[in-house]
Amino acid sequence: MTFDKILENNTLWAVRYDGDSDNSFSMIFNQWNDINWLWEFFTNNNKDLESYFKITDLNQAIYDTITDSDELECLILDISPDANLDRHFRPLENNRTIDMRLGKEKARPEQQSRHASWLRLYAIKLEPGCYVITGGAIKLTRTMEEREHTLKELSKMEQVRNYLIEQGVVDVAGFEEITNETI
Repeated sequence: MTFDKILENNTLWAVRYDGDSDNSFSMIFNQWNDINWLWEFFTNNNKDLESYFKITDLNQAIYDTITDSDELECLILDISPDANLDRHFRPLENNRTIDMRLGKEKARPEQQSRHASWLRLYAIKLEPGCYVITGGAIKLTRTMEEREHTLKELSKMEQVRNYLIEQGVVDVAGFEEITNETI
């Protein structure tokens, strides 16, 4: 695996998994804006969409996903001087209240009036304000363990976290050392 810099100020990176043509950040936002991919996803997961979100109209689900995707991408790529990624990323475990070394984090769009967003962007927190995107998912169930596609995202987060630990990364300086070696 290698890492692509997303923001020039070294606060956001994305994993490029071996064999992938692009990094995880670009790939997930491309998916969330691909109408054909979304149609297939919601067709295959319509029971979860209906039972958890009470939505039966696949066109509405696609529209909401594209709208939320655009909002999330703008929030994450905010380059204003007071931009702070910590405002958007939260611990993956809802009951975790303290920072942990290379913590697993999630981000989603701001609360909507229509329904909570099902989009999740997953990352490893290197230190306050600095993240490595590992992937993302449309989460239509209460827990990630309930579906294969979200379990896969958990596995990817653990894989990246383990890789960083094996490389001796504990902060941004250590991360920059390994990215200089792998680029």
